[in-house]
Amino acid sequence: MDNEMNKLLTEYQKDGFKLKNHLVMAPMTRSRAIGNLPNDIMVQYYTQRAGAGLIVTEGTAPTPEGLGYARIPGIFSDEQTEAWKKVSAAVHQAGSKIFMQLMHTGRIAHVHNLPPGIRVIGVSDITAGGQMWTDQEGLLPHSEPEALTTSGVVDVIDGFVKAAQNAVKAGFDGIELHNANGYLLEQFLNPNVNTRTDQYGGSIENRSRAVLEIVEKTANAIGKEKVGIRFSPFGTYNDMAAYDRDEVKATYKYLTEKLDEIGIAYIHLSLSPDVDDATLQTMRQHFAGTIILCNGFMPETAEKALGEGIADVIAFGQPFLANPDLVTRIEAGAPLNTPDYDTFYTPGETGYIDYPTLILADQ
Repeated sequence: MDNEMNKLLTEYQKDGFKLKNHLVMAPMTRSRAIGNLPNDIMVQYYTQRAGAGLIVTEGTAPTPEGLGYARIPGIFSDEQTEAWKKVSAAVHQAGSKIFMQLMHTGRIAHVHNLPPGIRVIGVSDITAGGQMWTDQEGLLPHSEPEALTTSGVVDVIDGFVKAAQNAVKAGFDGIELHNANGYLLEQFLNPNVNTRTDQYGGSIENRSRAVLEIVEKTANAIGKEKVGIRFSPFGTYNDMAAYDRDEVKATYKYLTEKLDEIGIAYIHLSLSPDVDDATLQTMRQHFAGTIILCNGFMPETAEKALGEGIADVIAFGQPFLANPDLVTRIEAGAPLNTPDYDTFYTPGETGYIDYPTLILADQ
C-alpha cells in the first residue's frame, strides 16, 4: 500500500455506516438502460467497479415523469425492480455496498424521453434553458413543464418513498436522493425556479418542505441508516440561476440541521467553484453523520481532503468511469486511463465495460 494513500484505502466506519475503504463511486448517468430497464452490461459495469467501498448508481427515476433523459433506468415498476436485483447481487458478491440514486429530472426533460402519455412536470411552469438529447430527433429544447399542484407534490413525495422501498426490495443497501444539479428536488430550493404560493414555496422552510418530507417518510419506510442525500450548494447546472449567497447558506444550514435530527446516513456534496469553506464548515458542524465530497478529486487530492476535517469519504466520478480497477491502480501507484467523452452516453458496450484493467494494460 502506498504510504501516502493509507487513509483512502483503509476501512471506514462511523455510526454503523461501514465501508471497506474511503472511496465512493459517484453516480454517473450512462444511458445504457434500453427501455428504462437494467440489463446485463449494466450488471457487468457495476461489478467491474466493486473495488469502491460504496457504489452509488446512476440517477434512477422514481416515477415515469422522472425519466427526463434518454435510456435512463427506473425503479417504479415490478419489472424494473426485478431487473435491478442482478446488479445488487453481483456487487455484493464482489464485496461492495451499493446505494441507488433516486433522480427525478423534473423540468430537465423532453417529452420524447418519457413513456407515452406522460407529461413533463416541474415545481413551476418555467421552462429550463438549454437542450435535451432525444433518440428520435437529436438535441431539442427542454419541454415546457406543467406546474405541480399541491396534491401533485404529495404524489411525487409518495413516489419517492415507494421507489425507495422498491430499491430495498431489489437488494440495495440504501438510496441516495438526488437533490442537486438542477433536478426536481433542487428546483424546490431555488427561488428563481420555485415561484409557488402554497406550502411548498416562499420561505426557506417552505421551499425545503418537500425535500424534508421525502427524507422523513423514506427514513420511516426503509430505515434512516439507508438514506443519503446529494446537494450541490451554489451550483448553477441545468439553468439554476444563482440567488442571494446568504440565503443559500441559510438554506443549507437549515437542511443540514433537519437532516441531522432525522439521522440519515450521509450527505453527499457535489462541489462547485463557488462553494466557500464557511458553508462546508457550517454543514460539517451541524451534521454528525458521514459527509462525502465529490467533484474533481484525484487520489492525491482526495487523501489531502480526508485530512482537512470536512470529508469522511471521497467520491470519484470520471476516474471510476474510465478505470474499473481504480482501487488497484491507487494501491499500485499506477497511471489512470483517460475517459472517452464521446461514449459517455452512447448505447452499447463501447466506452462502458471495455476500459482496460491494470492487468490487461500491462500485457
